[in-house]
Amino acid sequence: MPSLVPPGARPRILSSAAPSVATESVAAPAERHPTKRSGRISTAPSGDESATGLTNERLFVYAAGVGPRASTARLEEAPSTRDVILDVAERRFAERGFSGVSMREIAADAGLKNQASLYHHFRHKRALYEAALARGVGVLVARVAESTRGGSGGLEPADVTRVLDRLLDYLDEHPHLPRLIQRAGLDDSRALRGATIRLLRPLYAQGLSVLTGAGGPWEPSQLPHLAAGLYHLIFGYFANAALLEAVVEQDPRSPAAAARQRRFLRTAVARLLGLEAAHARS
Repeated sequence: MPSLVPPGARPRILSSAAPSVATESVAAPAERHPTKRSGRISTAPSGDESATGLTNERLFVYAAGVGPRASTARLEEAPSTRDVILDVAERRFAERGFSGVSMREIAADAGLKNQASLYHHFRHKRALYEAALARGVGVLVARVAESTRGGSGGLEPADVTRVLDRLLDYLDEHPHLPRLIQRAGLDDSRALRGATIRLLRPLYAQGLSVLTGAGGPWEPSQLPHLAAGLYHLIFGYFANAALLEAVVEQDPRSPAAAARQRRFLRTAVARLLGLEAAHARS
């Protein structure tokens, strides 16, 4: 996959820290706070927001580095402490929301000795919350972008199936991410909702760009509705798994149910995009 980073330039990695907003009264135990560079932890002054802000530009740079090779390499490596923390935060925040989870709980679930170890990686709870969202959304942006990299100017059935499978593979590994996104969008905190919108807009923009160039049967004015429909079709199954289980009295997360849903999505997405369903079922 071609790199989006100019030759000779050093790729920029999305920081785990967030813009400074006083939403958490607990401060980090040290004056200097960590940033992750080249796989190692180094410190940066807490006031250097230009180096740590979560912006759309940084999200796109992060997404560009989350291609097939990068994600495969990560799966083969043992998870870092930071990834373990983000996995726990993703699950806990999805289950109970931002206000319903304490940093002490996350530190304990992640196997850390104390909260100080957690603050070594994330300055405060909001920074951790935004980092968990940004990690997942960055991967989703990269997956959607892959559908247009064939250079044909349109969507091919095989490419759509491949990208859809890669999306579902990631959601199988991170089943709490869709519910986390759903909770974040409904949060009453203006600061959190603002951060969520900033993080999700690149995903919407990328998806709308793909649909615009797809040449399907929809009018341009209908594409935003198609984008919203596809999002709910794919992500709603995971976000509402508990509700589905209560209604149908079957576990929608079981391997058999997940396989059925994958086959259904291949056919449904292909038809919505005006592609032959037979290819989507292959």
